[in-house]
Amino acid sequence: MSALPGPVTREVTPRIARWVVAGLALVWAVPFWWMLVAAFRPAGSGADASLLPSLAPTLANFAEAWASADFPLYFLNSLALCAGILAVQLVTASLAGYVFARLEFPGRGFLFGLFLVQLMLVPVVLLVPNLKTVASLGLYDTLPGVMAPYFATAFGTFLMRQSFREVPRELEDAALIDGAGWWARIRHVYLPLTKPALVAFSIVSVTSHWNEFLWPLMVINSPDKRPLTLGLASFTLSAEGMQAWGLIAAGTFLVSLPLLAAFLIFQRRFVNSFLASGIK
Repeated sequence: MSALPGPVTREVTPRIARWVVAGLALVWAVPFWWMLVAAFRPAGSGADASLLPSLAPTLANFAEAWASADFPLYFLNSLALCAGILAVQLVTASLAGYVFARLEFPGRGFLFGLFLVQLMLVPVVLLVPNLKTVASLGLYDTLPGVMAPYFATAFGTFLMRQSFREVPRELEDAALIDGAGWWARIRHVYLPLTKPALVAFSIVSVTSHWNEFLWPLMVINSPDKRPLTLGLASFTLSAEGMQAWGLIAAGTFLVSLPLLAAFLIFQRRFVNSFLASGIK
């Protein structure tokens, strides 16, 4: 008969798990640390691959990167993309989540399962059909053309459906007795009670579309309509020819700075929203 795990085993296992997580976090942080070190290292120092910070850090790489590319315009384009996509997604995901959570109609479960098939598709598979659709609508080489395929979100619909199902039905019945229509019930009953889910979905949406590269590359041709990812790619190609790794690191840091700053400022709100919404 095998011995039951004793107190020593119960103490060692969590400790090993913490060490494993710490090791993985360290591996993940190495490229980010190199970016910081290289961005502040003076040009021509001859230590591009070193992880040791320079004894004389400088902001010259940031100034040169900012002057070498139209980063303000790229920032505005990315901000418009993320804000436009999120605004429509919040409406469509909330409405679809309410339909699948509260309305009774034949085939609801089948339609919901069919809707979730989108989560199983690799985004690359949809590139050509989406590109043909965008071109036929006259949205090629436009920011709305980049936004359009993301207006309907299976993940957001699933998350809002699960959140709406947790809202007591009695609250909706009380609003219905008071004469509230379906939109008023969603706005005044469901949405206020599912704010953590809305915040968590907003974080996921903004992060993923801020970093989107392949789809904007397929749609956008005009330099003045490039988001940050495309602008950084063109900037990096020119800097690679000069082997200006400090300049590339500074440009990359400028692109990632808004998300990093938002996470540092609202870190507790981010974590609480994910915990409350049940996202792992």
